[in-house]
Amino acid sequence: MEKIICGIQQIGIGVPDVQEIWKWYRKFFGVDVRIFEEAAEAPLMTRYTGDKVQARTATLALSMEGGGGFEIWQYTSRDTEKAKFEIQLGDLGLYICRIKSRDVKASYEFMKSKGAKVLGDLKKTPHGEPHFFVEDPNGNIFNVVQEHTVFQKTKFEGKTGGAAGVMIGVSDIAAAKKLYADILGYSTVEYDETDVFDCFSDLPHGDKKVRRVLLSHPEKREGPFAPLLGPTKIELVQAIERTDAKKIFKDRFWGDWGFIHLCFDVRNMDELQKECEAAGFPFTVDSGSTFDMGEAGGRFSYIEDPDGSWIEFVETHKVPVMKKLGWYINLKNRNPKKALPTWMLKAMGMNRVK
Repeated sequence: MEKIICGIQQIGIGVPDVQEIWKWYRKFFGVDVRIFEEAAEAPLMTRYTGDKVQARTATLALSMEGGGGFEIWQYTSRDTEKAKFEIQLGDLGLYICRIKSRDVKASYEFMKSKGAKVLGDLKKTPHGEPHFFVEDPNGNIFNVVQEHTVFQKTKFEGKTGGAAGVMIGVSDIAAAKKLYADILGYSTVEYDETDVFDCFSDLPHGDKKVRRVLLSHPEKREGPFAPLLGPTKIELVQAIERTDAKKIFKDRFWGDWGFIHLCFDVRNMDELQKECEAAGFPFTVDSGSTFDMGEAGGRFSYIEDPDGSWIEFVETHKVPVMKKLGWYINLKNRNPKKALPTWMLKAMGMNRVK
């Protein structure tokens, strides 16, 4: 049984107020389908939460346009802590979330017209695709990028879907690729350039020379939710001129303010564990057989990339389709490579929140 990386399930976002920021994500990104919402303690994460069990509330939201979801996460046992320094291009960790758009220019005009904090103009990537940056009210930056794969065309005016990957600050691109390319399958290099990039000029410290490498996966992802999660890309950014790059989560807890983890939907977790350990990325957290999140269940684990960024793996065993009817999908005995029927995935859209 080989491990299967089915796609990016979600990006964890630590926030001071879940409901307030989720309203903004619905308005500007159309991420409006609630998969679960749950308040609980996080006893398995004490390694990253000051050796104490912390309580939190979390909402997992998706867009039916496709892409990864947002796990919007708020501490209830303590205040959500912000970084004590301004996070800048080249700092180490999950720096920017990529958002898919089937019409980047239309998304740009929509966000500007609705009053979002758009950083700079519509720019082009090194390989000629349109994109732009936008900042949410909590100061997190999103990169709206071109992605023509759509799960379901919605009526959302902004023409965006969910997460299409991330931009990660790393100290050594070759070391980072051992995880992102070799284990997670992002083995195609779409560009690898070192320069001062005009399109970064509106980001903090964006006027400094960096090396940026955009990675994509050559094979179409497989698994129950693969058609909904869709293709994603990871951009690695390494500071060339700066010598003071800091870890974004330095002296803070997992779950604090910002992009807390990158979560992959996977099958055959045992195989993945063996492969990660052999490559020097042992599981630091492992829920074991099945954890229950009230409305969803499965097994989850964490590893760290070479700079300490948190990567989560989730093997889903049970997921709600229509909670009102008590309709759940059990994935345990299905062919792990086979996608769920399209009608079933579309039925999850009935959990939409206006």
